[in-house]
Amino acid sequence: MAKTPYDAVLEAAGDLPGVDTALAAEMFGAALLGSVYAVAEGERAEVVRDFVAGFLQYTARRRTPVARVVRSVFASLVPEAGQVRPSAAPDLPPWLSQVGRVRLVGSWAYGDVYGDQTSYLASFAYEQPELGGSEHAVVVLVDHNIGIVKDMFVGEPADRLITEVQRATGADDLVWLSEVDPATMRAQVEAYLAITDGLSELPDGGAMATDRMLAGARLALLPPGETVELPRAEPDPGLVEEFLTTPAAAGLLSAGAPEASVRYAIRLILDFAQDAPDADPLRWSPAVVGLFLLDWVHRRALLDADDVAVLPDVLRAWAVWASHRRGLPAAAIAGTEEAIDVMAPEFTRLYRSGERRDPAVNAVARLLADGINPEDEAAVRDWLAAHPDAAEPPDSQNGLGGRVPRPR
Repeated sequence: MAKTPYDAVLEAAGDLPGVDTALAAEMFGAALLGSVYAVAEGERAEVVRDFVAGFLQYTARRRTPVARVVRSVFASLVPEAGQVRPSAAPDLPPWLSQVGRVRLVGSWAYGDVYGDQTSYLASFAYEQPELGGSEHAVVVLVDHNIGIVKDMFVGEPADRLITEVQRATGADDLVWLSEVDPATMRAQVEAYLAITDGLSELPDGGAMATDRMLAGARLALLPPGETVELPRAEPDPGLVEEFLTTPAAAGLLSAGAPEASVRYAIRLILDFAQDAPDADPLRWSPAVVGLFLLDWVHRRALLDADDVAVLPDVLRAWAVWASHRRGLPAAAIAGTEEAIDVMAPEFTRLYRSGERRDPAVNAVARLLADGINPEDEAAVRDWLAAHPDAAEPPDSQNGLGGRVPRPR
């Protein structure tokens, strides 16, 4: 008879009954399920649930210690997949009764003042620590720039992790730490986890796959909170004119920056914000600057020489004004300004090389260079038929075959 995936799991779990504590067993079991989670093609948590349900059914009549232990551990990690009747026998480890039997000790949140990332930490203790194991913590890192859970892990001892977080946040004025309501923590994390579970590829590095099911089981023990709608800022139609009245914007214009290029740069800033998970044009940081200057603008925007010269200065003025408007500390604002200064040369190089330019942007650039109106569908079809290589970047000093105008 051919070996099934369930048989492979039983074989891989051969050493599970020999671990010392329930925590070690739950981490072992979560790592086994992590291999299922990692290879799933979207809706990963559902795939794991279905796998565990199938495993419990397949092993229902197995009486070996390994099968009984794995069944109990998997059912604790993924309770929605099915229940397993508790069992005790001389050939089963004494810690089996403590699997999943934990209580919440405390919950915290910490992050950077820019709003790039928030980490949530919840600590748990077993009813019988001598069998269950030490107090441990679930840590979940939410990245607001990409709108997903970037990493999550279970670590021990919890008091050491909490002390490290307190020490790090206490030494950095740009990082905050506070206690958080456990229901709020659960609602926030589950909202981002729902997105992360649907990704075709998981974030690189970290313990996202190996610890996902144990962290999820612990989160499910927290009180349920109200369903979270992930934040998206409503665009303020008055922002542009408000910005243009600031001394920094007036200085750009008085120094000779073309008003059309200044307004186009602002439009790009707003368009970039609308593409971001939170759609907030006022939230800027060194990380957000990098996403805009070194990636998004090259893939999405058509620039001319004036735009390239003006864009970093407009971004600097906008980011400083927006950060003051949000009440960020001076050190945070200075960090964003410095990031723009550092990245501006690379932004110019990428524009000239065209190496990150989207094929559609290349095509529009060549259309305009040939005098074709992109809104004239018939003319565009004729031009594309005559230029099958339209998406290829032309060879030129600036990557666009000369100074190419773009829609204002």
